[in-house]
Amino acid sequence: MKSCIFIAGTGTDVGKTVVTAGLLRLLRGRGIDAVSMKPVQTGAEWIDGSLMAPDLIVHWTAAGFLPDPVERALMGPYLYEPACSPHLAGRMAGSYPEIGRIVSCARALLDSHEALLIEGAGGLMAPLDETRTMIDLMKALDCPALIVAHRGLGTINHTLLSLAALRAAEIEVAGVVLNETRDEPRDFIRADNPNAIAKFGAVRILGDVDYFREFDDAAWDRFAACMPGLDELAQGLRNS
Repeated sequence: MKSCIFIAGTGTDVGKTVVTAGLLRLLRGRGIDAVSMKPVQTGAEWIDGSLMAPDLIVHWTAAGFLPDPVERALMGPYLYEPACSPHLAGRMAGSYPEIGRIVSCARALLDSHEALLIEGAGGLMAPLDETRTMIDLMKALDCPALIVAHRGLGTINHTLLSLAALRAAEIEVAGVVLNETRDEPRDFIRADNPNAIAKFGAVRILGDVDYFREFDDAAWDRFAACMPGLDELAQGLRNS
């Protein structure tokens, strides 16, 4: 699928939502008509009588726009209240996420917009149902993967394993963004991890994002400063 990027995590709580929201804001600020999608949201919340994807709300708030109800349904086709693996949430609901429907929603969004950011759920091997994982969805969507990884101890191993899994599945890797998930100073480990991942993973580090507590304009400005690979991503979307 053209003009899309799949934002994949090395695991849960590594900052996929923050990175997706920040990229969406920056791309739209550059005049690219980009939108986002969260195909499977576990931990969905009831807001004003409707089940909503909190991750998408972060995206929309950062980018300063609110899609109409039709597009909102396309952006979040599968919403589950339990905050657990997609396969378990689907089993409990009696309805698993369907890859074909997700691909159709993504295509519909790209029919109306220039670019699409797709945020995954959990890590690459998180099960969607009883037989398929997030990687199967990524293969069906057929767009490059951007890996989001935490900055701290253990991230080299997690990121290199994720890269190996993507390459074994013949999924193009756009690059890696490291994201700080804790309010801690950058120590010698965090300073070296990007270089180690780039070297051993033969991959580009497109961003190294500092921790921020509030989602305000100042924080998003700091996010932009942490994303030297933005030009490369934007050019790739425009050329695809």
